[in-house]
Amino acid sequence: MNFDYTDDQKALKEEARRFLTAASPLTVARAVLENPGDGYDTALWGRIVEQGWCGATIPESYGGLGLGYVELCALAEELGRAVAPVPFASSIYFFAEALMLVGSEQQKSELLPLVASGELIGTLAVAEGAGVLTEARISAKVSGGRVFGTKLPVADGMAAGRAVVLAQGDDGGDTGLGLYLVDLIGEGVSREAVSNIDPTRGAARISFDGAPAELLGEASKGLETLHRIQERGAILLAFEQLGGADRCLEMARDYALERYAFGRPIGSYQAIKHKLADVFVKNEVARANAYYGAWALSTDAPELPVAAAAARVAGSAAYWMAAKEMIQTYGGIGVTWEADCHFFYRRARHLGLVIGAPRDWKRRLADSLEARVNAEKQP
Repeated sequence: MNFDYTDDQKALKEEARRFLTAASPLTVARAVLENPGDGYDTALWGRIVEQGWCGATIPESYGGLGLGYVELCALAEELGRAVAPVPFASSIYFFAEALMLVGSEQQKSELLPLVASGELIGTLAVAEGAGVLTEARISAKVSGGRVFGTKLPVADGMAAGRAVVLAQGDDGGDTGLGLYLVDLIGEGVSREAVSNIDPTRGAARISFDGAPAELLGEASKGLETLHRIQERGAILLAFEQLGGADRCLEMARDYALERYAFGRPIGSYQAIKHKLADVFVKNEVARANAYYGAWALSTDAPELPVAAAAARVAGSAAYWMAAKEMIQTYGGIGVTWEADCHFFYRRARHLGLVIGAPRDWKRRLADSLEARVNAEKQP
């Protein structure tokens, strides 16, 4: 059995790498870091849109390319490797997935073509501060078809034009958490940029004061639906993390071969060899789990919750370790602004927290495994 990309997928991946090497060197991320603005590079975003990547998995009937999820995983890996400062994850992994998963035909027909063409950037607005996301922590509510409350932080919140908002609903007798589509450029919405560890992926505080809200999916099943959306996005994020972790290892290796100490390359010393070997092992564990997740996502397998949680945990651990050990390999210069190490350190922390911390996903992994075991015990 072949667990690798097909030849066509490898060709797509190689072309994406060539494109991003030319279009998104680290100088692009540095420019956004020094002048955050809305938290992304508009020129790079425009060039990615021209490549058609925004519509990779969106069906052709809605203006997309109709490719498979494995192809999107390949693109995600290269975007992570380049630390691309664009709102691709928020708009494609989460907003578009939410529409394709539970959107009505009218919602999909109206919004998916705009997402595929890059005219619309979307995001998820679910959290209301730090902590585990539970129903009790959500105070935003929808009344009379309008949403009230504040979401913080919202990834790519300054760049997005639409958001999927998690809120308590009380319309027409429906209570409990629901997901709602909200126009962020319309009335009743105010937002401000907030600082975060990775300004190349901007964040915002978004306040809703009677903004029109349209139900997405079933009422009262918002948290359940959100978990399904996050599971799908977690696998794609795991590929971004894998791409970043691989790049960290390569940069650390290259530096270890060119940096001399006591007349020898520092890569010849066991302390460095063992450090990089540990990173390699962690990356391979993340790769195996990411590939497992890609299979589960592309086939909509029953194992998807387990595969997503495993990919999320392994990807977060690998990228975090690789970013830290790269800095250690570089030594004192690694912690300077001029060195490029901090781009990966920042992105590793951002991706590790953007849809919940690894400890929360470890709990979800344990719960999913327990549920599967209990189901197998049933006569």
